[in-house]
Amino acid sequence: MNFYAARQPILDKSKKLFAYELLFRDSIDNVFPDIDGDEATSKMIEASQFNMGISEFTGNKPAFINFTLETLKQGYPEMLTPDEVVVEILETIKPGKQLLALCKDLHKKGYTLALDDYEHQNVWAHFYPYIKIIKIDIQVSGIEEIREVLKATKDHPHIKMLAEKVETYEEYDQMLQLGFDYFQGYFFAKPEMIKTKNLSPSQIAMAELLYETSKTELDLNSITNVFERDVSLSYKLLRYANSAIFKRRNEISTIKQALVILGSGELKRFIGLMFAITANPNKPSELINLAMTRAKFCELVAEDINSQLDASIAFLTGLLSMIDAILDEEMATVLEKLPLSQEIKNPLLTKKGIMAALIKLVEFIEQAQWDKTTLVMEKLQLDKDKVVEHYNQAVTWADEQTQAAD
Repeated sequence: MNFYAARQPILDKSKKLFAYELLFRDSIDNVFPDIDGDEATSKMIEASQFNMGISEFTGNKPAFINFTLETLKQGYPEMLTPDEVVVEILETIKPGKQLLALCKDLHKKGYTLALDDYEHQNVWAHFYPYIKIIKIDIQVSGIEEIREVLKATKDHPHIKMLAEKVETYEEYDQMLQLGFDYFQGYFFAKPEMIKTKNLSPSQIAMAELLYETSKTELDLNSITNVFERDVSLSYKLLRYANSAIFKRRNEISTIKQALVILGSGELKRFIGLMFAITANPNKPSELINLAMTRAKFCELVAEDINSQLDASIAFLTGLLSMIDAILDEEMATVLEKLPLSQEIKNPLLTKKGIMAALIKLVEFIEQAQWDKTTLVMEKLQLDKDKVVEHYNQAVTWADEQTQAAD
């Protein structure tokens, strides 16, 4: 059984990760709205119990999960702990005495309740004492409607407001000024503003390493020289090589020893991670995590395709698919400054070819656009279950790597 879900980050006012919403389907072939809500939720819970745990998939952050009235009545939220889940009450559920009783019971047991895609009705005031989060789709609700909700809830300071489908920084700033606490949408994964700037010395060093590791044959002397020019980078390499994820018995103490023991593939992953992290330290950590997930996903799928793609190149290309958002510059401007092979640059600039299709595939998975996901997989002749498995592996791997790099 595979865990068919996409996770979408929810950030706080400081653009730090607060939680994930899990967007689930019982099969990648089943596309909303044809899926039955009760079945989707029940399969989500089943998967969390017997396959990949919710906490594993969300990096121990709370998981926002949609519940229908029927699944609430059947007690499905209680199959997860209050720390694991935020119980989202679907907008299709009408407020009534039965729902109110269920909300009171879950609240008493310590569960966090959220109203999904909220549209204001006075009757919801009876639920406010038990609700901690109200989600508003800002692409549907206008400013006046939003202000009406804020006015209606002002006497309930425990209620936090969550803006959904925030796609631009302008929208984020607007909702921030209105008093929203949480933000969901891919505003953080787009360039904040278009500007031209020079790369710093450390970024140039990282760019050199990216170039060196994109070659078929690695030049260990050249790579060692770059590391030795940057004390901070050398320290991070040694720390990474000695980290618990590799379960090594003997400590690694020199740069060359670390490079040899890590090997080509792991070295490329480390350098990609370091470049993403050092490129713009002011960016949300979830942006880096998303880039790492894409990188690992592209690498894993490239290994399935075999001769058509080099897995290491696929990793770097997937990673750099978000470099415009990380550096706040247009993709073409960024790539002009980086000494990378055309094999990496072309898919990112032209959006054509197998590698570009892989990046588009992972974007569709991130957004839970399962119909479009299926079309790309069919075009690339990929096994659907393997694709889902690779995405799950990539999510877990990215979480582990970014934690190890802290």
